[in-house]
Amino acid sequence: MKFWSQYFVPTLKESPADAEIASHKLLVRAGLVRKLGGGLYTYMPLGLRVMQKLTQLCREEIEAGGGIELWMPHVHPVENWEQGPRWAAAREIMFRTDSAGAGKGRSKEPEFVLGPTHEEVITPLVKQEITSYRDLPKNFFQIATKFRNEIRPRFGLMRAREFVMMDAYSFDANDEAAVKSYFAMKTAYEKFFKRVGIQAIAVEADTGVMGGSFSHEFMVPAEIGDDDVIYSEAGYAANREKATSALVPKDLADAAPNGAIEEFATPGVVTIAALAAAPYHVAGDQQFKTLVYIGDGKPFIVILRGSDELEEAKLGSLGFTVFRAATAEEIEPVLGAKPGSLGAVKGTIKNAAALAGVFADHAIRLIGNGTTGANKDGFHLRNINVVRDLAITKFGDFRRVRPGEPCPQSGQPLQVRRGIEVGHIFKLGTKYSEKFGAVYTDDQKQSHLMVMGCFGIGISRTMQAVIEQSHDADGIVWPWNVAPFHVLICLLDPDSAEAMDLAKKLAAAAENAGADVIIDDRAERPGVKFKDADLIGIPLRVTIGSKGLKDGIVELKARNSKDVAKIPLAEIEARLAAVVNEAKHKAA
Repeated sequence: MKFWSQYFVPTLKESPADAEIASHKLLVRAGLVRKLGGGLYTYMPLGLRVMQKLTQLCREEIEAGGGIELWMPHVHPVENWEQGPRWAAAREIMFRTDSAGAGKGRSKEPEFVLGPTHEEVITPLVKQEITSYRDLPKNFFQIATKFRNEIRPRFGLMRAREFVMMDAYSFDANDEAAVKSYFAMKTAYEKFFKRVGIQAIAVEADTGVMGGSFSHEFMVPAEIGDDDVIYSEAGYAANREKATSALVPKDLADAAPNGAIEEFATPGVVTIAALAAAPYHVAGDQQFKTLVYIGDGKPFIVILRGSDELEEAKLGSLGFTVFRAATAEEIEPVLGAKPGSLGAVKGTIKNAAALAGVFADHAIRLIGNGTTGANKDGFHLRNINVVRDLAITKFGDFRRVRPGEPCPQSGQPLQVRRGIEVGHIFKLGTKYSEKFGAVYTDDQKQSHLMVMGCFGIGISRTMQAVIEQSHDADGIVWPWNVAPFHVLICLLDPDSAEAMDLAKKLAAAAENAGADVIIDDRAERPGVKFKDADLIGIPLRVTIGSKGLKDGIVELKARNSKDVAKIPLAEIEARLAAVVNEAKHKAA
């Protein structure tokens, strides 16, 4: 048991000025964290207790899923990252450091980086230590600090520069075994979040800079979430970057040409909206939108319907290591016109040989015959047929799905809600093992690349996500398994020896039943104690007052209930132990 007067719980009446969301405000007001600088926080005693409980729950479930714990350095030689597959894409989010004397006759590149994840460390380690199929499968994990150079850290621990994460890495002999490892970890995640006491939905996700063949994010529904979850009532769920719809029927027949191509003047018309207005009246869903990007140094074109928005992350499926929107200065020498008059009609592109490809979203097939830029400033072309006229290298899914479109699985209308990402799992394949030469020999002495997966849970972010999902107007409402303490014994008259003896007796009974207990023995008014109790959110509160002792009763209240039970002194020990056991059973 702890005594509040000897512990440290620095609660605040007011929220910090820079806290925009409820969970961030409560993190600080309840004394869980204190800010050092942008995206940098000290975990105070209560916050550390929550983090330790989250860490242990995570450790137990990852180990049950086959994980083996180790610890890797936070400081990585930059050569590891240069050898890996994502240095170009990841370097901007990494903190870099040089040892003394760096820069004197050395490369401009840093000598070391602080690890945001550890694929570039674990893969060469496994290459060195594991050489035979007899040693596979293996899944190594750690729970440690990570570093990412967030440009705009915000929302407390939600987007921090330094954070605590569980990261695991699986190594298998073949793809079938890797899929088995992947879903074993998915199950471990589901069990972890259930024990934590929050709703976390597994959604299909984009693999992003990590790469790999498929992935899932675990999202906690919350209005302040920084990601959209696209879902249907039938069970489909994907993040915005991965979501698809059945907008384009699988049996859609391509439209036949409707007349010859006609060029017409559109002076000053450089937007979809302007072409849709008078005097042209070409609806957005009848226009071809032509976007130009640079991928690995070469320009490429993306064609969408004018009414659609590009989901830029989906361009990752094209295989470019890095890509970005082209500038007007880069576009004109290739297409022959400025943005606003661009198109991909065969024979109109000034330097088609310079292009890495022309990639079209499937939905342009719904247009059939439409209007596009002429690659000639101030002119457009009409009667453009998708099959006959557009120089398309490949079709793909590049558009942003909108609510109301049919679900790709059930056909039901898609809906959207905000969510907080708390975990992510990836089936990486051989992307990293190939770069680092992580191979094993089979029983025929043949060499094969190891098939990898990687898995992350944001422990510190999960702490804040719990608060965001579980709070009320008075403060935090902690789920049992992650509460910093389970029972708060509130002494209204801490100088009373009788009250203190009873508090210690009840604390011992609760601890014997498996609860962590703190006794509020401060010389404060009852109102202050009750406000602090609600603010820090301990699941059970026992109140011992002089009047109650005189009447032979003690008050027992659950944080998630308005009801206050008055328990006779002769029954309180057994009742408290029973309530603790019931809470533990429900949280198991």
